[in-house]
Amino acid sequence: MALMHVNFYSEELGMCMQADVIIPQPQQGIGVEGGDAKPPYKTLYLLHGMSDDNTIWQRRTSIERYVAPYGLAVVMPAVHLSFYTDMAWGGKFFTYVSEELPRVMEGFFPLSAKREDRFAAGLSMGGYGAMKLGLRCPDTFAAVASLSGALDVGEMVAQSGDRQPELNKTWEAIWGAGDQFKGSDEDLLALAEKLAKRKGTSQPIPKLFAWCGTEDFLFEQNHSFRDHAAKLGLELAYSESPGDHSWGYWDEQIQQVLKWLPLK
Repeated sequence: MALMHVNFYSEELGMCMQADVIIPQPQQGIGVEGGDAKPPYKTLYLLHGMSDDNTIWQRRTSIERYVAPYGLAVVMPAVHLSFYTDMAWGGKFFTYVSEELPRVMEGFFPLSAKREDRFAAGLSMGGYGAMKLGLRCPDTFAAVASLSGALDVGEMVAQSGDRQPELNKTWEAIWGAGDQFKGSDEDLLALAEKLAKRKGTSQPIPKLFAWCGTEDFLFEQNHSFRDHAAKLGLELAYSESPGDHSWGYWDEQIQQVLKWLPLK
């Protein structure tokens, strides 16, 4: 596998951005066996959490080693503390991740531009971002996975406002003052309802995956999303197991995500 650190100008955001990219490379004899995939490559957009950046998946997991047998490319972008959202006071980070980033990466590298070859996954804030990519852009992404995701942002904002009032300014910068995201295109529960209307039509519905640890502070949010998806008749590969909001569990679960993805 080849690892590339990419700095490039984003026209959408009006500034230089960063992404780390893993590209398949056939290799043997150094403890990592590459797959036999040929370009253009299937691609996983792997998203970071609230306190992290584009380097974190490499620093906390063996993601390069995990994807090698699959011949899967991985794009790990930086989005700062944006919640993968077109911010009320800030950049259009959802437009950047959902539209500009795939276009730029597919221009730089031999990545497939087919819907069935694009996937997204992430943890915590990145779990929210990945699920939003699937629910809001079902014609772009074939499968999305959330690990310990903030899947009910309304509840998250309400709880954190009491526990960490300093975050209220952050939420206002992202979503605006008040409760503006409820029922909007930033609300995963509302987006799930829109996606469910595609059932019985020729319009594609992406595969959905969610995992959360039973000791995670976002556990109840994941239950809320799971139950909402079930009520709507959306297929969600949901699992839970002992664990909190930490990298040891995400390192284990990203391997399960790779097994689950439609890579063949």
